[in-house]
Amino acid sequence: MTEPTHPAPKPKAENLLLNLVCNVALPTAIMSWGSGTRALGPKWGLLVALLFPLGYGIHDFIQRRRFNFISGIGFVSVLITGGFGLMKLDGFWFAVKDGALPALIGVAVLASMRAKEPLVHEMLYNPQVIDVERVDAALTTRGTQAGFVQLMHASSYLIAAAMFLSAVLNYGFARAIITSPAGTEAFNKELAKMHWVSLLGLSIPTMAMMFYALWRLFKGITGLTGLTLDEILRQPPAKNAETPAQTGGGPVS
Repeated sequence: MTEPTHPAPKPKAENLLLNLVCNVALPTAIMSWGSGTRALGPKWGLLVALLFPLGYGIHDFIQRRRFNFISGIGFVSVLITGGFGLMKLDGFWFAVKDGALPALIGVAVLASMRAKEPLVHEMLYNPQVIDVERVDAALTTRGTQAGFVQLMHASSYLIAAAMFLSAVLNYGFARAIITSPAGTEAFNKELAKMHWVSLLGLSIPTMAMMFYALWRLFKGITGLTGLTLDEILRQPPAKNAETPAQTGGGPVS
């Protein structure tokens, strides 16, 4: 008699706050304020800043057995920024870097549309947020898989457009803000200002387009599957209010 097969355990849910802290906030703070001559210095500042996205990416891969795209982007961004700082390049190249990274993400999103797992799945159709199994079953039952593919293509175009908009804004603001020679205290302050402007200011229109893409995705899924929004979203596991051990013996007379 063959033993029953058990489904593979699902990967642990990612801590999105920890993702942002390790891949964006801490490397940005270290490169901006911790790499001066009075702190870690440019070389050690770069190495310490790189440890956070690299360490988080390794930890996340061990936990979930999948490459973390955001960690990879964070690592490359910090590496290029630190490398440019060490080479004391002109502010123009920092503007090119700030514009090129989101543009490359947009190109990658478009290029992955025909892949088995497009990047839009990682960004929007995420099993941590959406009950993918239920949605896929409803699509199969209704025979609307082709419509779902078109919906994901439309979402990919929206995300790519958001990334290209971010690229243009990043480049323009970097050219306006970073004007001092690299390696100077004024340059470090301008670089810090540019990072926070990118995080707090430039991200608003990009995030607005991302939320619009997510709204379009949810609206399309409800139409294709007949599921409600509550049925589409992944619900947290229910906790048992009481266990048999807690209920004592039989009914009280």
